[in-house]
Amino acid sequence: MRKLALIVFCSLFMFNFSFGQDKEKYAELIKKAWQLYESKEYLQSGQKYAEAFIALGGKGMTNDRYNAACSWALANEIDSAFVQLFKIAKNGNYTNLGHITTDSDLNVLHKDERWEQVIEIVKSNKEKAELNLDKPLVAILDTIYQDDQKYRQELRSIEDKYGWESEEMKTQWKIISQKDSINLIKVKNILDERGWLGADIIGGQGNMTLFLVIQHSDLGTQDKYLPMMREAVNKGNASASSLALLEDRVALGKGEKQIYGSQIGRDNETEEYYVLPLMDPDNVDKRRAEVGLEPIQNYISRWDITWDVEEYKKKLSEYELKQKDE
Repeated sequence: MRKLALIVFCSLFMFNFSFGQDKEKYAELIKKAWQLYESKEYLQSGQKYAEAFIALGGKGMTNDRYNAACSWALANEIDSAFVQLFKIAKNGNYTNLGHITTDSDLNVLHKDERWEQVIEIVKSNKEKAELNLDKPLVAILDTIYQDDQKYRQELRSIEDKYGWESEEMKTQWKIISQKDSINLIKVKNILDERGWLGADIIGGQGNMTLFLVIQHSDLGTQDKYLPMMREAVNKGNASASSLALLEDRVALGKGEKQIYGSQIGRDNETEEYYVLPLMDPDNVDKRRAEVGLEPIQNYISRWDITWDVEEYKKKLSEYELKQKDE
């Protein structure tokens, strides 16, 4: 009996160890897939996502499958993109109708008859998830979310086609500014009348919409609603990771250093991206982990930045001068 127990224990240990290795391999492959996506190597990105799902026994996180669909769509591998979208739609977990319908990465799929099938499933998932929510308010926030995200989602393709300083880009930012102004009036009314509502009342997307609109507003508005969002986080009505982004933006707006390294700058002369002035760079990952943010290297790799803390500290005074000039 003692021998049998030992064998069972060893088998269980080996299974857990193996599963842990699988998760580590999965995470590494997902990271590579995302980096390939960021460098616009979309076919290789899709293939790397496929490797990751195989490494986890055919399983995959909903967000990773969605990103895989984007890579496949941008590589014009239509069938592979729909495979991933149907997986996340049919399992009932994917409910973000606002995002999937405004994501320009998936534009190539819209003419395919399968697109409407996916959208109908996502709509159904969303309706079930929002059964007990404030539906009129959810509908209002859905529209706000789409207006906030749709035109921002198009920025990358406009930059690729016309350039960052082009008239087309200036026109797009003008549209975004107009939409933001309208959205802000609506969201301020909600916040002033009902406070920072949680996902239990307006759903996850609605809750995120409150943050997005405030995050995209002027410094005075951000500063005004920052205490309200802090209180909402304490009550479980807002995300600590979202609050971290707002904290950073307000700090930089006041001429102070950011806390979590979420805000990225762009050098107009070299066109290189860099982390805007950051307090205590040595411990940034510790602070990020406390609020549920990924390590800073994972985050800034999206802008092709390599995190070298010693090099960053040497350049920090230079970054602070750039920030003052802007």
